[in-house]
Amino acid sequence: MNRRTLTLIVALVPILVFGVLVSAVTVPFVSLGPGPTFNTLGEFDGKPVVEIEGTDVYPTSGHLNMTTVSQRDQLRLGEAMALWLSGREQLVPRDLVYPPDKTREEVDEANTTDFRNSERSAEYAALHFLEFPMAVTVENVNDPGPSAGKLRDGDAIDAVNGTPVTTLEEFQALLKDTKPGDTVKLDYRRKDAPSGVATITLGKHPDRDQGLLGIGVLDAPWAPFSIEFNLEKIGGPSAGLMFSLAVVDKLTTGDLNGGKFVAGSGTISGDGEVGSIGGITHKMLSAREEGATIFLVPADNCEEAKTAPQDGMELVKVETLSQAVDALKTLSAGGERPHC
Repeated sequence: MNRRTLTLIVALVPILVFGVLVSAVTVPFVSLGPGPTFNTLGEFDGKPVVEIEGTDVYPTSGHLNMTTVSQRDQLRLGEAMALWLSGREQLVPRDLVYPPDKTREEVDEANTTDFRNSERSAEYAALHFLEFPMAVTVENVNDPGPSAGKLRDGDAIDAVNGTPVTTLEEFQALLKDTKPGDTVKLDYRRKDAPSGVATITLGKHPDRDQGLLGIGVLDAPWAPFSIEFNLEKIGGPSAGLMFSLAVVDKLTTGDLNGGKFVAGSGTISGDGEVGSIGGITHKMLSAREEGATIFLVPADNCEEAKTAPQDGMELVKVETLSQAVDALKTLSAGGERPHC
């Protein structure tokens, strides 16, 4: 082997090694970036994103887009470098997204649960804003359990053994002295269906002597119609604000958004408090690229939001659902909005 060939081989070895590393080695990072947006006033897979049945629904226009963060895991070194160099993606240590004490499936399941809980909170917040009356509301029915097939999620309980109840405290007080095997009769109202009386034989409670109904209940605003949210494979709680606004828009006359392209993000509690979210700068980027001119920002995210390019997109600060509705109404009527 002559010297020229040897020199060429020696020079190619590190290049080949680097090529193998780039294409084969997985790095302990996750890429976060702008994800898809969904118009909560529109449709997804042929169904309304926010579907309301059993009452009058008013026409809407424009956009109220919820925003998401894309996430890529199991990145090869070359992929990670390309994403980082694009300037659109953020690389974070994988342990921050998938803690070492949890499996990926457990994390994904928790994110899905957070999303479903945000749907319920969005419904309660909207109904609370629209001043629907409070009721002792069935949040979930355990199956198997004593109430399975007799009560449903969303039922309002009006009486226990003929005694009216209007609060969770009153409901719990009437069940306090029951025992396993006792029979109770619950008067209930059901969405999109006749009212009724459920006769339930109580089971054994794992922690108390009290009889077990096998349901979760809470004080919540109740309406005689159903609200469904038809988005799948979305995780986390940050769609709550935009879901609530869509419910309010569909149940009231006029265009809440003034026919404009509004996007945003924010968690929401049942009483309408808007909370902070993650990935605000990524969500703003996807909203701008989709055409949004207004972005609703949770107050606690304002400082971070101001660090991102805005390109003329107006950042409206919101702390409550009521404040968000008031701010949007100024889009048609004119007036000052709270800004970040």
